[in-house]
Amino acid sequence: MKPTNKTSRRRFLENTAAIGAIGAIGASQLIRSCSSEEASTTNVVEPSFLATAPDGEPLKAGVIGCGGRGTGAAINHLDAGPNLNIVAAGDVFQDRLDKFRADLKEQRNAELDDSMCFTGFDAYKRVIESDVDIVILATPPYFRPEHFQACVEARKHVFMEKPVAVDPVGARAIMAASKQAEAAGLCVVTGTQRRHEWSYQNLLARVKAGMIGDITATNVYWNMGKLWHVKPQSGMNEMEYMIRDWVNWTWLSGDHIVEQHIHNIDVSNWFMGKPPVEAVGMGSRLRRLTGDCYDNFAIDFVYEKQIHMGSQCRQINDCANSVSEHIRGAKGLMIAGDSRFQIYGPDASLLYEYTSPVDAEGKKLENNPYVQEHIDLVAAIRTGNQIVEAEETAKSNLTAIMGRQAAYTGKKVTWEEMMGSGLKLGPKGEMKMGPVDMDKSIPVAGSAPK
Repeated sequence: MKPTNKTSRRRFLENTAAIGAIGAIGASQLIRSCSSEEASTTNVVEPSFLATAPDGEPLKAGVIGCGGRGTGAAINHLDAGPNLNIVAAGDVFQDRLDKFRADLKEQRNAELDDSMCFTGFDAYKRVIESDVDIVILATPPYFRPEHFQACVEARKHVFMEKPVAVDPVGARAIMAASKQAEAAGLCVVTGTQRRHEWSYQNLLARVKAGMIGDITATNVYWNMGKLWHVKPQSGMNEMEYMIRDWVNWTWLSGDHIVEQHIHNIDVSNWFMGKPPVEAVGMGSRLRRLTGDCYDNFAIDFVYEKQIHMGSQCRQINDCANSVSEHIRGAKGLMIAGDSRFQIYGPDASLLYEYTSPVDAEGKKLENNPYVQEHIDLVAAIRTGNQIVEAEETAKSNLTAIMGRQAAYTGKKVTWEEMMGSGLKLGPKGEMKMGPVDMDKSIPVAGSAPK
């Protein structure tokens, strides 16, 4: 169904939309949030959530990208509600497709017919062309813009993992395709699961109600140890090696500020309601074993009215870690992450703390956010309350790219420049196995001293 106004595109499960859906879904499936501390602000609109997606006609999903995240997303989708099926899958590599099928069978007793399983760089086309209602996109991010555009043109609902692009050209392509999806009445949810997480929604409701006052600054962090890497194996050509080691290559992942830190950057943009206008930053490569990515970034993003977002991300073992967001206001501070979801007053007094709601027997009611985002997608499809998250995610994605380019070059980079940039990463020519024709040098900011 085509949205008629801005409200109809708002997140389906926010309170006002949820109230409108009760007749179609049944009030017993709606869960009102609760907390250990009640807010002092009286105009908080408590968010509501669905415990499970509403029943309806069977929905068939196909998965493109059958690695760990593709497998996880497929299982999350099956757990979201009744009459949901995974019926098709595609991957570049046969071994990953085989493991995907085995894991689905073992964990959810779900089996795929051989005729609905595809390999190769064109596997995505064959999944989309099959009789599916929903496509789950979980390949390395480089492929996302092309795959998403193909889904929209085929009129398929989409769940796609973040990030949605690795360069400005790709991010803008996602924004354009998102508009097409809206016009076509499609539903699109991305992998920024914090937007579907009960804790973040409760904090946002209180920030919107004015508990911390006007936002004056934000700080966001994803500092952790090293991620995985793949060693080249005998007989493995360069393209195969790069794709299997994708998280370490900028053209495939966007670098970790884009691939991982997008979550935290997205929270800042979400609470601010807009992306920054410029960025200056730095980063380096100290201990990474493969690829061409950095392993640390520190970026100063600037929003309008000189509101700054301090951003740090690092993937190095045996360092101080934090995965969190700090939203500072004129009247208080919000902290999310590192096992805390709290709001403090100007005197450091605790004003609010989110804790997961439980039933009378002490059972946790809060859904895993990785499942909740699929619940929200299926509910939007079955009730006609359209949800399209792609454009907002693309803006946070482009924010992260802006920070990356600021670090790579040592220059100030603006949002306007990103929106006009022709930068496109990746190999030249057709995607195929074999040597990869592209610049593989590691960026170094500035110039050498004379």
